[in-house]
Amino acid sequence: MRTSPLHAVAPITAAAPSYLPQADEVSLFEQTFAAHLPLLLKGPTGCGKTRLVEHMAARLGRPLITVSGHDDLGAADLTGRFLIEGGDTVWVDGPLTRAVRSGAIFYLDEVVEARKDITVVLHPLADDRRQLPLDRSGELLDAAPGFMLVLSYNPGYQHLLKGLKPSTRQRFVALSLGYPEPQLEARIVQSESGCSVEVAQQLVRLAQALRRLTDHDLEETASTRLLVMAARLQAGGMVLAQAARAAVIEALSDDAQTLAALAEVQDAVLGRH
Repeated sequence: MRTSPLHAVAPITAAAPSYLPQADEVSLFEQTFAAHLPLLLKGPTGCGKTRLVEHMAARLGRPLITVSGHDDLGAADLTGRFLIEGGDTVWVDGPLTRAVRSGAIFYLDEVVEARKDITVVLHPLADDRRQLPLDRSGELLDAAPGFMLVLSYNPGYQHLLKGLKPSTRQRFVALSLGYPEPQLEARIVQSESGCSVEVAQQLVRLAQALRRLTDHDLEETASTRLLVMAARLQAGGMVLAQAARAAVIEALSDDAQTLAALAEVQDAVLGRH
């Protein structure tokens, strides 16, 4: 048996991705990192959680390893496994193990979508031990300097069977993010898309109107991400109403009646042309 070489993870040297703070989240992230504590980001889809992590990794000069949670993601996918290569049994580090060894920021997006067995490896990293047990290889890794564990999820979207257990949640410093205030959201949309101030403001007004809807069973509402997509289409030459229909309205539902109702809201805010 031999161990595969460590995956090289180079520190981020490029300028930090743009991020306009909603409140004190940048300072909280910095202080959490300095105190060697894990961070839990809570908030709706498309509100800027991932962008915040990307921005902070670059700002802190740390490499970033990101994994998206899904139904089949288990502990072995994060830690690693033995593989057969050229007749030899080789241990291959998973993304979490690479982050622990190299002192990277490890970001697990939508943690509650993953299998429950991941808590076995997350818990000892999220308390004072800052250790990763690799049962299959027999190693117990101490987190390298600079390592930080960041998780995120959307509390409003998860049902009872997919909530985050208190035993996990209480190991983390928690930060709730929502959609930005209208003036800030318009600045974000304009900055990310290159559209005009007027178009950004119109799209934000549309989002506010859609977010006020309570009589339609929408799993998600209009996110800042969707507004940026619509603004990019418009900036590329598409009529705003068409861009908003394709990037915002159609993304919110597959039900014909619901889509018709959402389109009426769009017409009232943006007009038909």
